Amino acid sequence: MFYGTLVWDPWLIVVQIVCLQCLYYLTLGFFLSILVGTRVSRMSLVYFFDYATLTISTVTGWCVIASFMLSALAGAGYLLLLIERAKKCLDFSATVYIVHLFICIFYGGWPSSITWWVVNGTGIAVMALLGEYLCIRRELKEIPITRLRSNV
Repeated sequence: MFYGTLVWDPWLIVVQIVCLQCLYYLTLGFFLSILVGTRVSRMSLVYFFDYATLTISTVTGWCVIASFMLSALAGAGYLLLLIERAKKCLDFSATVYIVHLFICIFYGGWPSSITWWVVNGTGIAVMALLGEYLCIRRELKEIPITRLRSNV
């Protein structure tokens, strides 16, 4: 893809943010259902948005932490597919986690657990840095040029 003059398209940005957020939560739900759903009797939104579930004192808490980290890894792949530019990865990663912070505040109050902050801070770093790495690798690929040259 050729990147010429950058045209500011707010609708594209909003759609990318919504798609990235939805994919993040779908992936988080998938990993939570696999890792945590087998350990608890009933899944709920508590595991998504309540800071108290991210704890290192229980095995279920470690499974929730693992789900968040795996979702951050998948988020880097989503950045590669949806955003395609290394210089935008940090912006979109930060947006995903800021929206998540606001939803968590609305759902369960201000996250007062240090574990929640460490997990989400690590998640944003993993998502942004791995996303940038993947996008840079794609941007630096050689452009295949085929020449149709007749013998003169």
